[in-house]
Amino acid sequence: MSTHIDEPVALAVIGGTGLYQLAGLEDVETHQPVTRYGALSGPVRVGRIAGHRVAFLARHGEGHSVPPHLVNYRANLAALQSLGASSVLALNTVGGITEDFGPRVLACPDQLIDYTWGRISTFCEEPGTEVLHVDFGDPYTPSLRRRIIDAAATAGVALVDGGCYGATQGPRLETRAEISRMRRDGCDLVGMTGMPEAGLAHELGLDYACLAVVANWAAGAGPQVDEVITLEDVLANVAAASSGLPDLVGAMLAG
Repeated sequence: MSTHIDEPVALAVIGGTGLYQLAGLEDVETHQPVTRYGALSGPVRVGRIAGHRVAFLARHGEGHSVPPHLVNYRANLAALQSLGASSVLALNTVGGITEDFGPRVLACPDQLIDYTWGRISTFCEEPGTEVLHVDFGDPYTPSLRRRIIDAAATAGVALVDGGCYGATQGPRLETRAEISRMRRDGCDLVGMTGMPEAGLAHELGLDYACLAVVANWAAGAGPQVDEVITLEDVLANVAAASSGLPDLVGAMLAG
């Protein structure tokens, strides 16, 4: 299992729930970088899409064994950077809260609210480390978002431009009251892994953007407020919403 790479990767992709491999990735090699922050969620698969080197890492592990609050976000990002990545496309499986963000929608949010707690949220944790106060007004890098939006248009992939992602602690789903509060706060989407990943990427100086894959309506949202969320429905919706990802990523790299 390789631990280094001679050619830097053009794009790193982090997959969420139901997204444990990157379709279209060819000539795949396996890398297991060692970082000072401990073990990654799993191996990094590096291959080619549209002739460009792309790295893929399953955030929860390829067998979905790592819950959101125990993901080693620092190790994951540091490992991707060590492979030469300067841009990270985060795929996050989420629930929809507001009207335009129903199941099977693919969205590129532009804002974020953090409701998580107790997670290591900075690289400034260790004694003697430089204290960083990074600008986080735009949690998702505007230039990378523009590339994603333009690539979706080129590839003919339906994409909602904008929206606010609310990051909750998990692994349990939210109550109706919690979702109601999040709606009042301005959240359109709810997920469990958006933070501290986005903030850590900023500390590393990485370009970072999110593609939110809407798997279900959040509790109390949508036309059927009493609907019970099943894993089968979630996975089917993720598969449908992410079907255009290979074309979108290919268009990003070709642009």
